Amino acid sequence: MNTHFFFNSLPAKYKASYRDYYTYQNLVAIRAGSIIFLVLNVVIRILYFVFPVSLTRAQNFPEFSLSNWVFIIITPIFLIVSNLFIANFKSHKKATAGMSLLVFLFSVYIISCGMYSSFIATSDPSNALTLYLIALSLISAIYVFEYYETLILIITIEILFTALLFYSQTGSTQMVYNQLISAILLSAFYLTSRYFFSYKVNYYQQVIEIREKNVEIEKAGEFKNQVLGMVAHDLRNPIAAVESLAMIMEMDHDLNDEMQENLNMMKASCIKARTIIDDLLEAARNDTNDVFEMERTELNQLLKGIVNDWEIQQDLKADVIFTSNINPAYAKVNKEKLHRAIDNLVSNAIKFSKDNSRVDVRLNKKSEELVIEVQDYGLGIPADMLPDVFNRFSKARRTGLRGEESTGLGLSIVRQIVEKHNGIIDVESIVGRGTVFSIKLPTAWLG
Repeated sequence: MNTHFFFNSLPAKYKASYRDYYTYQNLVAIRAGSIIFLVLNVVIRILYFVFPVSLTRAQNFPEFSLSNWVFIIITPIFLIVSNLFIANFKSHKKATAGMSLLVFLFSVYIISCGMYSSFIATSDPSNALTLYLIALSLISAIYVFEYYETLILIITIEILFTALLFYSQTGSTQMVYNQLISAILLSAFYLTSRYFFSYKVNYYQQVIEIREKNVEIEKAGEFKNQVLGMVAHDLRNPIAAVESLAMIMEMDHDLNDEMQENLNMMKASCIKARTIIDDLLEAARNDTNDVFEMERTELNQLLKGIVNDWEIQQDLKADVIFTSNINPAYAKVNKEKLHRAIDNLVSNAIKFSKDNSRVDVRLNKKSEELVIEVQDYGLGIPADMLPDVFNRFSKARRTGLRGEESTGLGLSIVRQIVEKHNGIIDVESIVGRGTVFSIKLPTAWLG
C-alpha cells in the first residue's frame, strides 16, 4: 500500500472528487453514530426509572444524570443536521465547508463525551483513558480526515483533555502521567487515521483507474466498430465489382483453360474476402452489450431447416443427418444468430471430414437444458489445441481437408452467440475419430 499519504495530502488529480466521496461517507457515518449514541443514552435514561434506588445511590449520580440529559438533547442535533447535509449532497454532489465542520465537531463531541462520562463522573483520570482510547480508535477507523484536519483535531482534543485534568484537580504527578499517556494515544490516533486514509484512498484510486480504463476500452470498442463499418462499406463495393467483372469475362466462350482458372481464383478470392468481412462485422456486433432480440422458437423446425439447406447443396462432401429425442422443444432464441452458429459448426464438421462421411446434428433434453450437438467423424482436434478453439484468431485454426482456409473467427463467433443466449458451448474430440460440439440452452418447455 502507498503510505506517502501519512504526511501528505492527496494529489490534485483526485483531491476534489475524493473529498466529495469521503465527505458523504462521513455524513452517513455521523447519522448512524448519532442514532446509536442516542438510543444508548435513552436506554440508560429508561434504566434510571426502572432501577431508581440502586442507580441513584451510585457515586456521582447527579453528574451521570446531567451528562445523560445533555447527550440526549445534543445528539439529535447532529442527527438532524447530518440528514440535511446528506440531502443537500445528493442534490448537488459537492462537499462543503459546513459538512467538514460537522464531521470535526461530531468527532470532538464523541471523544469529549467518553472522557466526561468517566473522567468527571468518577473523578478517576485513569478510567478516562480507557474510553479515551476507544473513542479515538473509533473516530480514526470510521471517519476520513486530511492530515491537517487530523492535526487540528489532535490539538483540540489535547486542550480539552488538559482542561479536564485541571478541572478535576488532578495532582501534578498524576497529571504528568496522564499527559504522557495522552501523547502516546494521540500519536497512535494520528498514525491510525493516516493508515486508514491511505488504505481508503488507494482503494478509491484503483476504482477510479478501473473506471477510466473501462471508458477507454468502450471508446476503443466503438472506434473499432466504426473502422470495421467503414472497411466493410469501402471494401464490399470493390470486391463486388471485381466479382462482377470476373463473371462478365467468364461469359466469353473463347476462354482458354489458364484464363478460366485465373477467373475461378478471382471469384474464390472475392468470396473469401467477403466471408472475412462478414466474420469481422459479426464479431464486432456480438462484442457489444446489446441484448439479442429473442423469440420463443421450436428448435426441431429450426434445425431441420438448417440441415435441409445443407442437403440441397451440390457437391456436398458429407451426409448431414438430424435426429431428435424431444418434440416439441421450445427455447427463447434469436433465430438468425442461432442459425449462423449451427451453420458454422456444420460447415466446420464438413471441412474436417472425409468425402462421403457423416455429420450428425442432434437435439436432446438434459435436466432443464436443451442440448444441441454437432458431431463429425473426421480429423479430430489435438488435445493441446482444444483450449484455444474458441479464441479469436486462434492458433488452433487449420486448413480443411479440401484446402478450405480459416479466418480464425468462426468458433469465437459461435461462442459469442451462445453466451448471448445464456448458454454454454463445449467441445470433445479424439484425433482420428472426430469432434463433438455441444450447445446447452435454457428451455422454455411446453409438454
